Amino acid sequence: MNISELKNEFVKRYGEGDFHGYFSPGRVNLIGEHTDYNGGFVFPCALSFGAYLFLRRTDRKSVRFASLNLPFETEVKVEDLDKKVGREWVNYPIGVFAQFLKKGVQFGQGADILVYGDVPNGAGLSSSAALEMVTAMAINETWEIGLERLELVKMSQKAEHEFAGVMCGIMDQFASGMGKADHAIFLNCDTLDYDLVPVELDGIKIVISNTNSPHKLDSGMYNLRVSECHAAVEAISAHKPIKVLAEVSWEEFKSLEGKIENPTARKRARHVISEIARTEQAVQELRNGNITKFGELMNGSHDSLRDDYEVTGPELDTMVEEARKINGVIGSRMTGGGFGGCTVSLVKDEAIDHFIAQVGKNYEDRTGLKPAFYVAEIGDGAKRLF
Repeated sequence: MNISELKNEFVKRYGEGDFHGYFSPGRVNLIGEHTDYNGGFVFPCALSFGAYLFLRRTDRKSVRFASLNLPFETEVKVEDLDKKVGREWVNYPIGVFAQFLKKGVQFGQGADILVYGDVPNGAGLSSSAALEMVTAMAINETWEIGLERLELVKMSQKAEHEFAGVMCGIMDQFASGMGKADHAIFLNCDTLDYDLVPVELDGIKIVISNTNSPHKLDSGMYNLRVSECHAAVEAISAHKPIKVLAEVSWEEFKSLEGKIENPTARKRARHVISEIARTEQAVQELRNGNITKFGELMNGSHDSLRDDYEVTGPELDTMVEEARKINGVIGSRMTGGGFGGCTVSLVKDEAIDHFIAQVGKNYEDRTGLKPAFYVAEIGDGAKRLF
């Protein structure tokens, strides 16, 4: 739906009058997976699709929430904007309101809110982070609170922790809030220092392949990986005091991994520490224009996520296997939290049509699922539309 159509939907639901629109994008991570909550590097970029939010302040002391994607609607009193509503989608925006309440913001007036997302739900492209960031932007501007963009990013992450129960790192919200068109973000998730790196892919496109096997980060598997990494930190700390796995270099890890007695925790640490090294190298290769090497590192990332972190599964592995068979594919890997969702591939322009047709057919033949493909455009971070 375009902006004009979305405006009409808002008026149909809530009536005429002034209101404002905001947008925050989904993201794709080019490399650096499951490193963010371990204090490491990630390399995401914002996409051109994401979450839209239209908001009008009202004199009522309640907030009405509606979505054009999901049927559930509700009205919440302003004093209850820190309480969960079952397991409904409204917990994402309500969770953001709750962060403002924690800071002492008083909502003397309510609002009418309509949201729409064109990030495929369950695709692992951060539809939840986009919804959180667009809500934070809208609240901050509408009530003239004046918080810095980075603070909104942190509050959005907290909303995910406390209202969705997913102990995510900060990458998704950071990419959604701080992205820039035609650039990827080389982010140190420990210090939040970052560089915007131009993505210049001459004759090559980023192709996102949706397995249509939805990932479920709140199923507990994501949080289990977080706890397994904590176990590895504890084991290493007996020999080298650390707070996060990112404090161990790949060279150091080779001498320390035998100290991690739990074999599962050892594998998780091996992935994280090697992935941080791969990400640093990949960014350098991109800066140097060595796209072939960048693609090889993407491949190595997926293989580590499959073998050591065990977050891929048959659908993601099948999609990557079929992608790598195509001439003109530079590299292919899962992206996002895993357990379903999407892969990201670098594909030469002349191979894209063949890639979509052949990978789509072979994947469907092998899994029985019909995939979807998006040729990605790298867009800007969260913004006000009107």
